[in-house]
Amino acid sequence: MEWNFKDGIPIYAQIIDEMTMRIASNAYAPGEKLPSVRELAMDAGVNPNTMQRALAELERRGLVYSERTSGRFVTKEEEVLDNLHEELARKYFQEFAEKLRKIGMDKAAIKESIEKWVDGIEGDNNGKDRD
Repeated sequence: MEWNFKDGIPIYAQIIDEMTMRIASNAYAPGEKLPSVRELAMDAGVNPNTMQRALAELERRGLVYSERTSGRFVTKEEEVLDNLHEELARKYFQEFAEKLRKIGMDKAAIKESIEKWVDGIEGDNNGKDRD
């Protein structure tokens, strides 16, 4: 998996975001053992201390857990994963709505546009054919 870091945002924060997306998208499945800190750091091209800091934050958020001698694993707790999906959906909807407001759409127009889009995706491979 590729790592693409952006200037102006702390690396550890970007690692947290990337790992969160990998967990949310099942790139790392529930219960899956994560690569070691050193392996992840090498893959990302970052200092192991930076990776450790990011993983500790993911653990604090409940997305991963440690087993003393076995390493770190993705949470199996469905409630935590459901909450993650809801949190990410809220974040993306908020960003989307802000962009639509910037082009002059009000709440009613945004809602109507979303409803039309949702109605259109029912038969087209879950929206994957849309641009």
